[in-house]
Amino acid sequence: MSTDPDRSGPGGGGVPAAGSSVVDIAIGRLRKRIESGEFTPGHRLPPEAVLASELELSRPSLREAVRALAMAGVLDVRRGDGTFVTDLRPDRLLRALGSFLDLAQDTGLNEMLECRKVLEPGATALAATRIDEATLDRLQERIERMRGLQDPEELVHEDIAFHADIVAAAGNRTLASLADSVTQRTARARVWRALVKSDVLSWTHQQHMDIYTALRAHDSLAAFTAASRHVGDVELWVRDRLDAVRDRR
Repeated sequence: MSTDPDRSGPGGGGVPAAGSSVVDIAIGRLRKRIESGEFTPGHRLPPEAVLASELELSRPSLREAVRALAMAGVLDVRRGDGTFVTDLRPDRLLRALGSFLDLAQDTGLNEMLECRKVLEPGATALAATRIDEATLDRLQERIERMRGLQDPEELVHEDIAFHADIVAAAGNRTLASLADSVTQRTARARVWRALVKSDVLSWTHQQHMDIYTALRAHDSLAAFTAASRHVGDVELWVRDRLDAVRDRR
């Protein structure tokens, strides 16, 4: 991993940690401007050459940082018009971006995503044959509660509880323990996705309804199919973005 030649100066806000990449440092300097309120939601960034000079960065380093922040939803690059700070609560997005860049270094995450894809649909299919009315009612309540949530972390917390209820309904404590372990390792990626993906609320609601409908009908094949689609779509979305970051690092 390369190190940044632009380590010092007023734009840097201090010496970065050893081993930081050029892009890490560039992102950090841009983040500092946004977090301080100097660049507010809707603010148009200065031209690349001007901003690179202000931040004491090379233009290629700045360009890569802008791409990463745009992918995270912090910046909006409008061709021919400029680069703008988004109105998608950039303070929260910036906090999530730190976790996301950490996720890109977590080589075990791909395995955890695969484990979830193996475990959760099977557990959901098993639950369809054993689930009781009280649990079905609780799942329906969770779905309705999720429809009204705007905070991504609250949404993911409720989503995790929804799937945990289903796995518990399968009646296999060993399976529940395995699923919980996988859930804890994939939760950060799911929160990051909820922050960035604009249609996550409607998308999640529809897929949860498909799972619930299959469970209510005690249809194990339909439950397996709906859960597989739900988990697979999340995995594909996260993988695509992690791969894009890893390819640039």
